[in-house]
Amino acid sequence: MATAESCTGGLIAASCTDLAGSSDWFDRGFVTYSNESKSELLHVDAAAIASHGAVSEVVARAMAFGALRHSHAQASVAVTGVAGPSGGSADKPVGTVWLGFSVGGRLSSELHHFDGDRQAVREASVRQGLARLLALVRAEPR
Repeated sequence: MATAESCTGGLIAASCTDLAGSSDWFDRGFVTYSNESKSELLHVDAAAIASHGAVSEVVARAMAFGALRHSHAQASVAVTGVAGPSGGSADKPVGTVWLGFSVGGRLSSELHHFDGDRQAVREASVRQGLARLLALVRAEPR
């Protein structure tokens, strides 16, 4: 698997690599905190970021696709959001998180609104991202 992370800053990758034996299934993680890094490392279209914002379904899906495209993984999870305490807006308040997934050649995404402080939003994003990715991988035909 591969990860593409913005607001979690590598916490998903760290959670994976905390597990002994993860080198058997974890390929790499991209921490793409800035908009420029999303474009440079994952080839997320800068115009998509400009028109939809970094915290959007379009960007989350593009990040998930980019993580697969630039790795040897077969599944990916991406996260982009507003962890706070600042940076929120009326449209995207603090706690707004988009997760993107690429499994079995299919892209999917989820929007979440997590409560709590910065750490709580980041931890909830990690839990939800990994839980959903695992469910998608388990549902894949073998």
